[in-house]
Amino acid sequence: MTTTPVLIPVEEYLRTAYRPDCDYINGEVLERNMGGEKPHSRLQTFFAFYFRTHQDAWNIEVMIEQRVQVGPKAYRIPDVALIPLSDSDLRIVRTPPILCIEILSSEDRLNAIQERLNDCATMGVRSMWVIDPWRRTAYTAGSDAVRHEVRDTLTVEGTPITITLDAIFAELDRLEKRARV
Repeated sequence: MTTTPVLIPVEEYLRTAYRPDCDYINGEVLERNMGGEKPHSRLQTFFAFYFRTHQDAWNIEVMIEQRVQVGPKAYRIPDVALIPLSDSDLRIVRTPPILCIEILSSEDRLNAIQERLNDCATMGVRSMWVIDPWRRTAYTAGSDAVRHEVRDTLTVEGTPITITLDAIFAELDRLEKRARV
């Protein structure tokens, strides 16, 4: 049995506070897999702190779970987004972020993330990272939204933005070990 999605106008989506916030694609409100799992949360916090320490040097602002308008009637909420400081809209990101990061929960699958990558690429996001804390793998995608597994270093081409996978997963290991003590 298939169900017909209930469509709402974009104006209603924009004035509604969902808990947790939801994506919106062409009239349909889509729940995001929030995971609620510590590895996801730890990596999200790690990236926020890491990028925050480089904000001034890299002329960026780091945003966590911020609505990003990827199309006329489409909004996605990446786990982490880096936006240029020149983005002046106070409520919603409407210019392409420099980087969007998706951190997988244990239930997420790469093929489901592909739609998010496609939407970001269509908007003009030049770099997207997908981090899998469960398998300790990472992928990058550019403006073509094609995923490539990364073996050592994540970068954003044309910027000083870079981080090694060793640094990411070593911090995750450190936090997990600390929690067990």
